[in-house]
Amino acid sequence: MRRDGKGHVSTPGCSAALDFAVRIPHSGPQLPISVSRPMSRSARLLRLLHAMRTLAAPITAARLAEEMGVSPRSLYRDIDALRSAGARIEGERGYGYRLLEDPALPPQMLDQDEIEVLALGLAEVRAWGDPALAHAADSVLAKIGATLPDERERQLLHAITQVFRPEPRYVPTLDLAPLRAACWKEHGVDIRYVDGDGATSDRAILPLALFYTETCVTALSWCCLREDFRMFRTDRMIEIRPNGTSFRPRRVPLLRDYLEQLRMRRVARSNRS
Repeated sequence: MRRDGKGHVSTPGCSAALDFAVRIPHSGPQLPISVSRPMSRSARLLRLLHAMRTLAAPITAARLAEEMGVSPRSLYRDIDALRSAGARIEGERGYGYRLLEDPALPPQMLDQDEIEVLALGLAEVRAWGDPALAHAADSVLAKIGATLPDERERQLLHAITQVFRPEPRYVPTLDLAPLRAACWKEHGVDIRYVDGDGATSDRAILPLALFYTETCVTALSWCCLREDFRMFRTDRMIEIRPNGTSFRPRRVPLLRDYLEQLRMRRVARSNRS
């Protein structure tokens, strides 16, 4: 992430969306992104684009205004601004709106099999039972669909490959977002854990990766107590608390060490047989 002399923020890999945001006319100077300040108009327009991708069309102005938290009058002005910036929005007041093409995202060229793979993978994520990942899967589906030609978008939204699970793979007992964030940020966490025998212990761990299996989610971690790699089932975690310690940049080297241990074990088993 970079901040220029005017306080604008840019992120590598998101240049298309940000360039589109820059072209959106606004009534005043754009403020730097800050949680303590109101959302800038360009940020609000990007959020409106996302809402038009994700909500079922045609979308009434009242529904969009509710989603955005603005008045209908402000919403009509925002739709006019998007159209002026190049967005193809079908519809009018009293009938509803539909985003035909989204210039904030580059076009995608996917064949039918690739679309089926994508739809199947996202459906499987939704079936895992993790609410945060299920919401993210819906968002990914909408964003990718918005970049496809109309025929391919219909194939994605009505894919022939489906996932049917009467019950989620697992029911999360804790919010795993802090654990995922700790993996990415390479921050240690303290957990209260119940082992297979029912014994409870407090552990300081360095979380490295999350493994989604058929029945549970397991955190591959470096256990500071045992000074070795351990697999902790998240359904046996009673509490997850970030402890403020950083192990950057050790995550990737630790993962390499773990994979090397697995390779050596396979070699040893092969030699014994």
